[in-house]
Amino acid sequence: MARHRSSHPSSAHELLGRLGRLTAQALDHAELHRARVELAMALQRGLLPAGLPTAPGLWTAARYAPARNGLDIGGDWYDGFALPDGTLAFSIGDVQGHDVEAAAFMGQVRIGLRALATGAVDPGEVLGRANELLLSMAGELFATCTFLRFDPATGELSDARAGHVPALWASADGRCGIEDDDAGLPLGILPGEVYPVTRRVLSEPGAVVLVTDGVVEGPSFPIEEGMTQVLSVVRAGAEAEPGRLAADVIKVAERTGHKDDAAVLVLRHDGFHERTGGTEAGTAE
Repeated sequence: MARHRSSHPSSAHELLGRLGRLTAQALDHAELHRARVELAMALQRGLLPAGLPTAPGLWTAARYAPARNGLDIGGDWYDGFALPDGTLAFSIGDVQGHDVEAAAFMGQVRIGLRALATGAVDPGEVLGRANELLLSMAGELFATCTFLRFDPATGELSDARAGHVPALWASADGRCGIEDDDAGLPLGILPGEVYPVTRRVLSEPGAVVLVTDGVVEGPSFPIEEGMTQVLSVVRAGAEAEPGRLAADVIKVAERTGHKDDAAVLVLRHDGFHERTGGTEAGTAE
């Protein structure tokens, strides 16, 4: 009678040998993945600004947190810089993807916005030019973004959104809200996209807070509840030191069980009512 050789190990020694080889392969894969994650983290932090600009009556702060599980890293950013005309520009955004490529693409978007802002005062025009620039690169990634311009002389804050999470605001007298104004599509999706601009004067003391979706959305609750939680934090901290407020907002991300990285940008202001006689009402163009 012919005998068929079994594919199973014939001894404990062979079993242990096979297990050892599989373990070594798994460790090599884990080490490679960990190295990739660490590289993405280093690249992310190296591309974020070391500091943010301020102005008389305006204080700023930001926070960044990697994904809770340590795997999804690289796409979120915040930025702030002074423009030649004396105004200040700020941006926050989120690149599709969470790896080294996303981190590198994030750096390109951030640098591109800086360059374009020097030649275009209007935030909508800045985003429009950035959109065309990304499309010309023929890449596969896209980015959501909010771009703001603040004029210290008038207290006017103008902004435009490219598919990004709306800004939240609160004043010292207890009023608060979500600036769910019109927005264009994310950058890098459709040629010729238009990005409406909202303008408002920061007439009363308070805070304007911008976040990425990693702060407000995760397995624990949907984005609507996350926005409500952040708005509550912003209302309670409208007069707080901006670094403290940013730290309190980023804690909401911990409660979402987020699988995405997260960023927060805070603009805390004393109010410009006496200088301008303006109002806080925003108007979309």
